[in-house]
Amino acid sequence: MAEENQVIGCHTTQAWEEQLHKGNENKKLVVVDFTASWCGPCRLIAPILAELAKKTPEVTFLKVDVDELRTVSEEWGVEAMPTFLFLKEGKIVDKVVGAKKDELQIKVAKHAAAASATSASATAATATATATASA
Repeated sequence: MAEENQVIGCHTTQAWEEQLHKGNENKKLVVVDFTASWCGPCRLIAPILAELAKKTPEVTFLKVDVDELRTVSEEWGVEAMPTFLFLKEGKIVDKVVGAKKDELQIKVAKHAAAASATSASATAATATATATASA
């Protein structure tokens, strides 16, 4: 499919569901860019999102064209482009509406740190439980 550290374009409902499921399964933060080919601000923010994807490999970045996957954008209540939804285990934990570079960068950093802290504590708890069980 797609390489790590890049924005993954979801062009079918099946691809969208697979990527969302994969993010949920891995308990990763998933940032979804709802965009449109005719949207000027969307084109301006795209390189910023690509850079964020390279810098934060612990986050899954998805791109959904609202015209291509209208039902998906309607399902998630997207009314303006670009809209960035921050999902954790299938639930919206934050949102940025508009091509707001600074807000996007801040929220990605904030939620990525929270997500990695959660997964680090889960890993530590598992290691502790394993060590205790084998002692």
